[in-house]
Amino acid sequence: MTTHAMQQAATGRGDLITIGSLSMQFLVDGRHTTGHMAMAEMVVQPQAKVPPPHRHVDVDETIHMLEGSLTYRVDGESRVLNPGDYCFSPRGSVHHFSNPGTVPARALVVFSPANIGPDYFNEVAGVLGAGGPPDLAALKGVMQRHGLELAM
Repeated sequence: MTTHAMQQAATGRGDLITIGSLSMQFLVDGRHTTGHMAMAEMVVQPQAKVPPPHRHVDVDETIHMLEGSLTYRVDGESRVLNPGDYCFSPRGSVHHFSNPGTVPARALVVFSPANIGPDYFNEVAGVLGAGGPPDLAALKGVMQRHGLELAM
């Protein structure tokens, strides 16, 4: 384990990755789990523009609400998740979420295996933060490299 990874494991927090009104801070990533799982704290601001409906080719995702609420949709079924609630999105399922509320929503998100992690979110932040309209071809390329597909 690298010095940075040991420090991250000791403090329990990785770098904060911000993409518009969504932020991810990885608590555990694939380097800590030999690729088995990654876990992040996600904060979604009210009325945030969030990822469009998408699927993970080979990654399961579980979300556990800590504060606020999210509307979460998996394969056509929509639920409002409040603190203590969780939702499982099996690999291949079309899912997306939103925060239509007035307060930030905070949740733990687990990806298994850890094919989606800090590298993915940093690359997306780079594409979307490049200025001007988003480069959709570049964004789709990042998604494809990390096993995500738009479901539109």
